[in-house]
Amino acid sequence: MREKTIWRSLAGRALMIVLGNLMYAMAVNLFIVPNDLITGGTTGLALFFNRTAGIPVSAFVWCFNVTMFLWGAWVLGKEFALSTAASTVIYPLMLSILEWTGVPGFVMEEKLVAVLYAGLLIGAGIGVVMRAGASTGGMDIPALIGKKKWNFNVSFVIYLFDCIILALQVAAADLYSILYGILLIMVYTLVLDKVLVMGTAKIQVKIVSREYEKINRLLGERIDCGTTLLHMESGYLHQEQEMVLAVISSRDLPKVNQLILDTDPEAFIVVSQINEVRGRGFTLNKVYRSHGAAGEKD
Repeated sequence: MREKTIWRSLAGRALMIVLGNLMYAMAVNLFIVPNDLITGGTTGLALFFNRTAGIPVSAFVWCFNVTMFLWGAWVLGKEFALSTAASTVIYPLMLSILEWTGVPGFVMEEKLVAVLYAGLLIGAGIGVVMRAGASTGGMDIPALIGKKKWNFNVSFVIYLFDCIILALQVAAADLYSILYGILLIMVYTLVLDKVLVMGTAKIQVKIVSREYEKINRLLGERIDCGTTLLHMESGYLHQEQEMVLAVISSRDLPKVNQLILDTDPEAFIVVSQINEVRGRGFTLNKVYRSHGAAGEKD
């Protein structure tokens, strides 16, 4: 049974890596190349050499990715190689297939529309690959090597490379293209951030009320969420009491607000969004105590 679960997990991760790289390749073939957009990373370098030397995008990506992979495997070790090998092959393979099949791209009258679609596909694609626990390789590898060898900041190095690659492409493009290129990088960065936290973001609610015991019980009974009681002291009157802390899904927030206000209209409520929660009830199954008070969970 355990082996079957492991194989399902591996199959799911493999499917995510293939899907993510396919989305990235589609962004390049359907929107970036037909609309003469520029971008950063390995794809940006490939576009530069395609427009200046006529080298096919997929051919350059194949050579560059394999070279970077071998360099990274030599410097960063086997663990890095295992996590990066898939994207090193799959992304250029997807580009080659789309080029070979001659899938027509979308030439937009307004390039801004192409920028938005390309940014959505690239950000979502990279995000899916990263959520599968894999690396996209390419220009990430020199940045990781710089981190290991000279303790360079990875994000700074990647952004520096992106700026250099954008500047290279200015020679083969007009001034407006670099503005679209900067916007494209911003769009896929924002989308990437959203994809990485999608499904893991939760709402944290802190409740200060004289009716904390009743609110604590009702949250367990009606919302089916775990709670924590935090001992606190008010700042002005220095009164000691308990504060209820709960982590809930965003769809439960209106119900929780109503439950609290029905119990104590004067309750003080602090609501904040958190990106990820791990532990019992979230990444581990809930355990209900049959001998405990109603709504008491681990």
